[in-house]
Amino acid sequence: MKSIKIGTRNSPLALWQAREVARNLQNRNFTTDITPIVSKGDKDLNQPLYQMGLTGIFTRDLDTALLNKEIDIAVHSLKDVPTLLAEGLELVAFLKRDYHQDVLVRSQEAKNKSLDQLTIATSSLRRRAFWSHEFPNTTFTDIRGNVQTRLGKIENGLADATLFSRAGLERLELNVPYEELNFMLCAPSQGVVVVTARKEDTELKEILTGINDVNTQTCVEIERSFLQTLEGGCTAPIGAYAEFIEGQIRFQGRICSLDGKNSITIEKTLEVGDSKAQGVHLGTEFLKDGAKEIMQEIKPRL
Repeated sequence: MKSIKIGTRNSPLALWQAREVARNLQNRNFTTDITPIVSKGDKDLNQPLYQMGLTGIFTRDLDTALLNKEIDIAVHSLKDVPTLLAEGLELVAFLKRDYHQDVLVRSQEAKNKSLDQLTIATSSLRRRAFWSHEFPNTTFTDIRGNVQTRLGKIENGLADATLFSRAGLERLELNVPYEELNFMLCAPSQGVVVVTARKEDTELKEILTGINDVNTQTCVEIERSFLQTLEGGCTAPIGAYAEFIEGQIRFQGRICSLDGKNSITIEKTLEVGDSKAQGVHLGTEFLKDGAKEIMQEIKPRL
């Protein structure tokens, strides 16, 4: 087969993800070529994502390139991928999940402050809502840009601290001290690198099954189906995490009002089964248990 053309965003973290997919394919004797593409989400670094009124803000330009056959596959952070894909595309390979957690990074000046005293820079509604549930008097400010840009903004005094996916810091091997936060349930499918391809490209899809991690796929299909059932997009204050423990699947889900005052959590242990159907069942149960009212409250503001 000809060299596989891999499309990716051009941030350092996105390029790391693309190189990881390339490495996996090269280990199976396929040649690859990485093509960086600037997405709309990377072009506008001033407006918060939740105000841009778009789903798939980081994936649309790659979707277009894929459908136009300018690239063969596209590599994404799965949490940025809408639960409804563009017509003609599908998720075909999930790399093994490494780190799913949210972590806190402080400025040097704020290293001795308690958590309830910190000003927090984040443009994530989920992170704001979950943090506010624990510390309701927190002051927030928006922050955009890649990992290095956001670190620089914190050290330059934008806020006392910011929140990252641990995966970003670990993958880029940044020597940055961080704090794990047990109360911050991660976004659905956070920490997972995914590959999309055209549905019609059966030969390439068969190749990509060789780099797919089935356990990761099972877990994130539950998380994404749960999210889709709640009708929550990438910006909604919804957390979900599924993991294998001794042959079973432990699932946690959470939704929070934007001000953090109202929060509902679900925790279940599942047998391995139809992962997408399980996510739908969990989401339906969650809606009946009070999540519907919170979704009705927050949806007009997403």
